[in-house]
Amino acid sequence: MEHSWILAANSSHATIFTADSPIAPLVELATLENPAARMKEMDLVSDRPGRTFDSFGGQRHAKATEVDPKEQEQIRFAKTIADRLERGRLGHEFEHLAIVAAPDFLGELRTHIGAPLKALVSYEIDKDYTALNARELRTRLPERL
Repeated sequence: MEHSWILAANSSHATIFTADSPIAPLVELATLENPAARMKEMDLVSDRPGRTFDSFGGQRHAKATEVDPKEQEQIRFAKTIADRLERGRLGHEFEHLAIVAAPDFLGELRTHIGAPLKALVSYEIDKDYTALNARELRTRLPERL
């Protein structure tokens, strides 16, 4: 029996569905939330950026951060999802993985999925279908998973 997992994700919400056969209906397995993705950037930082003096002259300016706080939360959430998928792979919980994710978040997910897990990815769809229930999502996927 070919057991599949289907991930529907964006930067704030992810749901893992399972299907017992290539044409079976989807069943919700797990939900992951990232409430920080909905927060304003100013609520994610504790204070203003540090300040520094110019190397020439007596002027000061704010130091810039390499990654903004919202992007950092997105990276953290993508790692959390990738870790959950990897645990499923190691536990032999699925043979195929389908990823349906918002386009910008799909790119972030790809960077955190290792080669052994990538080998199980049967297809990817760059759409945000996180608002759909299992039945609605199934109608948007290929007939055979």
